[in-house]
This record gives sequence, structure tokens and C-alpha cells, in this order.
Amino acid sequence: MQHKVAVLMGGRSGEHEVSLQSARYIMDSLKEVGHSVLAIGITNDGQWLYHPDIWQMLVDGADLSEAQPVSLDLNYQGLGLLVDGEPLDLDIVFPVLHGPFGEDGTVQGALELSGVPYVGSGVLGSAVGMDKVQMKIAFRARNLPMGSYIAFNAWEWDDGRRELVARIEERLGTPLFVKPANLGSSVGISKVTTIRELLPAVEEALKYDSKIIVEAGITGREIECSVLGNEHARASVPGEIVPANDFYDYSAKYLDEKSRLIIPAQLPDDVTQRVRDLAVEAFHAVDAAGLARVDMFVKSDGSVYLNEINTMPGFTAISMYPKLWEASGLGGPELVNRLVELGLARHWRRGRLQHKRQEDNND
Repeated sequence: MQHKVAVLMGGRSGEHEVSLQSARYIMDSLKEVGHSVLAIGITNDGQWLYHPDIWQMLVDGADLSEAQPVSLDLNYQGLGLLVDGEPLDLDIVFPVLHGPFGEDGTVQGALELSGVPYVGSGVLGSAVGMDKVQMKIAFRARNLPMGSYIAFNAWEWDDGRRELVARIEERLGTPLFVKPANLGSSVGISKVTTIRELLPAVEEALKYDSKIIVEAGITGREIECSVLGNEHARASVPGEIVPANDFYDYSAKYLDEKSRLIIPAQLPDDVTQRVRDLAVEAFHAVDAAGLARVDMFVKSDGSVYLNEINTMPGFTAISMYPKLWEASGLGGPELVNRLVELGLARHWRRGRLQHKRQEDNND
């Protein structure tokens, strides 16, 4: 069945440009299977805008004065998305937004209030999947294997960085990975090989978030697995990343072609199955829905450790999420069509829930 799909792109996060690349691939795939696509751009300063050429306008940094402002009618089962006060004719929203103010539950919450169906995880799954600290707490609650880490806020760093550095050195050693807690696409991440490098790495991460996570480095192969579904999620074949640099950073993901992707990953059958099982377990641990990519490490002894989950993974032509499903027999157009179906199904099920106490009619 063909649907009218509004694709949200851009956003206020440091992953604005990545979102535009993902949106291009998704819009082309949606059109290929017959869906009508309406592009809604979100600028770096948070303006929601509609224009037939909004994608190109945002990519080019063009004048946006001719674009029409978009707003949300927050009355549940109301009008949904409005352009100059007039409702848009749409069936579902596909929020192709990476990072804060898009992948973190904020936009999902607004769409829930408006009663608009949307693709992907809900408020809780998006929020937990965005915050690497809460994510690891959720993993730990399910006894899922992961590496050691220490998390802290900006004020804790300001008040006691010397003590924090000492604790990190004692508990985690080196190498380390220093990350903003609420950002993806490897933005703001540094690899630290000596403790002297820790201070500038933390300062770099603090440019992007006030909560920081420092993870102990794990020596192993970088393995990724895509997940698709709602309650009955399934995992793709795993893939391996062989980065050209020390780790798979922003440039390696989106700008250069030197890093190698091995699909499917050459792993023993039992390890492959463990990776796929663990991906689905991580998916349910954070209450994800629709789609996610789960990143892991596989050590030389075959043990598997979770790194993180991305509830709105990169979706460009070279991104692992669609490439892994393609290798599993599900091409890009069929994949995005399935995601639309999953979003509509989730909305239908949630709409059947009762939100008010039923009066007892018994005497």
C-alpha cells in the first residue's frame, strides 16, 4: 500500500549534515516503492520548514526565505503537521534525525502528543538509546556483556578533575575512548593512548555535551549488526569494520573511502549467532522499535561485548544499516517500506490502549 510520508531531516545537532545524507537515500527509496514523499527540513537553529526543494536548499546553505514554516498541532488526533496553519495530508512521519533534538525522544514526544504515526523508537527507547550512560545502565540490568566505563558531568569535571583523572587511570587504564554521552556518528570522540591526552579529550567532548563517558578500550574486531522489527525483532547478518584510522571516526564513516566494510563478517557460526542474539537483546533492553544498529567488539577468544546501540543509525548509501540488510536479502526500497509498515503497526497498537480508568458499573 502506498502512503504519504513526511521525512524530517536536518536538525539542531552536530549530525545535521549526516541527517541530510540519510534523508536523501530514504526519500529516493520511498519513492522507488511508490510512496509520496513530503520533505520537512529543520535548520541548525531549529526552524521547521517546508519547500519542494528544502533538501537541496539545506545542503547548499541557500536562502530559506521562500520556505514555509511548519508547526505541530499538539491536540491528540488533531491535524498533525501544519504549514502556515493548514494541515499537511500525510499518513506517517519518518524522522531521519541523528543526535540531540531528534533522535533523543524530543521529536518523538511531540509526535506522540499530536497523534501522528512515525517510524522508529518511541520516547523512552529514543532517549535511552541516545544517552550512552543510561544505555549502559539498561544493558547492565539485562546482564549483557560490555566493557568498563566511568561517567561524569561537566560540573563534576570542573570541581574535581584531578580526582577523576586519577580514578579513570586506576580503574580503566589506557587506551580509552572519551565520548559526549548524547551524540552519535563519532562526533566529539577521542581515542586516548596516554593519560596525558585525557584532559584535552574531555575538553573536546564537553564542546558537544555536558555529560561525558570514558570507556576502557577493548581489543577486538569491530562488528555491527542491524535490527528490524517491533516486538518480534530480527537481526541481519553481522558486518565488520576495518577502519583506516585508529577507530571508525566521523571522517571514516562519511568522508573517506579507506575504511573497509566486510559483509558478512567472517566469524565462526556460533559467534555469528551470539552477535545476532545479543543485537536483539540490546534492542529490547532499551525498548527500541522499528530499527537500530548495534555495535560490538569480538575478542580473539570469540567473546562478544556490546559497545552501543543507535536507534536512528546512519542511512546513507554507504552506511552499515542498509548494507547489512541488503546482504540479508532486503534491499533499500523494501527496507524503508517495511519501516513504514512497522511505524503504522506500532501506532495502531498504541491507539488501542486505554488511557483512562474504566468505571466499575457493578453495584
